[in-house]
Amino acid sequence: DLGVSSPHLDSASRGFSVKLDGPLDMRMDKRQTLTAEYIVNNYDEAELVRILQRNGEEPRAKKIARLIVAHRPIYTTKQLAETVAKSASWIKPSKHHPAIRTFQAIRIAVNDELNLLEQAIPIWFELLAPKGRIAIISFHSLEDRIVKQSFAEVTGERYDAQLTLLTKQPIVGDEQELVFNPRARSAKLRAAVKK
Repeated sequence: DLGVSSPHLDSASRGFSVKLDGPLDMRMDKRQTLTAEYIVNNYDEAELVRILQRNGEEPRAKKIARLIVAHRPIYTTKQLAETVAKSASWIKPSKHHPAIRTFQAIRIAVNDELNLLEQAIPIWFELLAPKGRIAIISFHSLEDRIVKQSFAEVTGERYDAQLTLLTKQPIVGDEQELVFNPRARSAKLRAAVKK
């Protein structure tokens, strides 16, 4: 399960939430030194654009980066969310906060999530015993793309395939599950078994 834990999201002091005001932290491991506050207040505009585009697939990345730089210093999640919301003032209202992609992008950068995932998946494959199964739940397209490509590299009809796919298409939550667990709306499960 590659998702951020609900207790992290629901704790204002961890700095992950768009809705709860807290310090701009976003570290999964509190021992590391890089924080969201450091990125927001020290990275130049071009680097912020790169992070927002790569990690958040944010179409308003340039406008948001410009607003962040113009509104520095930014110390809290509320300040960041309000700054990003200014970039969406002309967009019709949505049920999702306009800063969700920005928060995702910065959290991924703080924790180096995509690089760590790319490094971890081959290790997970190697740890599988024969007939061992691996199932990975991703929560956004960037993670899912890495998982899908990693599975494609070791499965298929090739002579050297190490695993067999158990899911041709990802499994997603049905409407009933989403009523009780709305955070699963973007979840995708992919699974494979070692030969």
